[in-house]
Amino acid sequence: MTFCPFLFVQSHYTYQQSPFMKNKLIVLSQYLLPKQAITAIAGKLAHLEGGKATTSVIRWFVKSYQVNMAEADNPDIRAYKTFNEFFTRPLKTDARPLAQADFICPVDGAISQFGDIKQDQIFQAKGHHYSTQALIGGDALTAKRYENGSFACIYLSPKDYHRIHMPCDGKLLSMTYVPGDLFSVNPATAQGVPSLFARNERVVCEFSSVQHGHFVMVLVGATIVGSMATVWHNAPQGIVNPPRLADIKTWRYENPCITLKQGEEMGRFLLGSTVVMLFAKDAIAFNAEWQALRPVKLGEMMGN
Repeated sequence: MTFCPFLFVQSHYTYQQSPFMKNKLIVLSQYLLPKQAITAIAGKLAHLEGGKATTSVIRWFVKSYQVNMAEADNPDIRAYKTFNEFFTRPLKTDARPLAQADFICPVDGAISQFGDIKQDQIFQAKGHHYSTQALIGGDALTAKRYENGSFACIYLSPKDYHRIHMPCDGKLLSMTYVPGDLFSVNPATAQGVPSLFARNERVVCEFSSVQHGHFVMVLVGATIVGSMATVWHNAPQGIVNPPRLADIKTWRYENPCITLKQGEEMGRFLLGSTVVMLFAKDAIAFNAEWQALRPVKLGEMMGN
């Protein structure tokens, strides 16, 4: 097996690119790159069992992105048969203690943006907003629940743990696959591509909570994000995509009832990306220490 490190450096993971690179050139490259083809190839390669070649790629990745393997449940990189097996590695049980808070951060990553939803508008970057209705795939009735509510958008970097957990207890109501583009989700692209998170491929999961009402977790795809998975989806390894459907598809979960506790795993990225959360009005007051671009860890207090 061969796996091209170039794909990581040039597409999704541009946080480590030269600071002298112009944002406009980065954004232009996103429009010109054959993103679907790159993503399909990366996904297939990441699933291959390549023996020593796979181990070599993992070793390169760990060194290049300073991945902390000491906190992995299995720190031996030779134990991972595929790149995706390494990328979605579980952590040691005590690696992420849960804060005593109503809402905990559901992932490792960096805060892209967070705050109030202005009627139905979510802040993306200076000069750019997108609507809750567009983000969740066009369902106006569902979007209405989050009018003047709150949102948080967290980016998962290459070195991060790529499993997604519950911010609070929740009963799963629905999951919607929304087809879309595969732009990178780095800050430069967020500043240059309008409605980025509402135009990329995504998986929208809505929950209800006895204490906190309805909330949404959106798993946003990006260039070379091979697939997204949930713990409940009836497919091998819970993978929702591929196949990449041409139309929006919704699954509803009234019977049997699926409930998840705060801190439980709800999904994972097979080659990382971004999580966007929506909360109803007055449901959450965010951690006073939170600010845009701040690194965060799974389990820390997100709000009360």
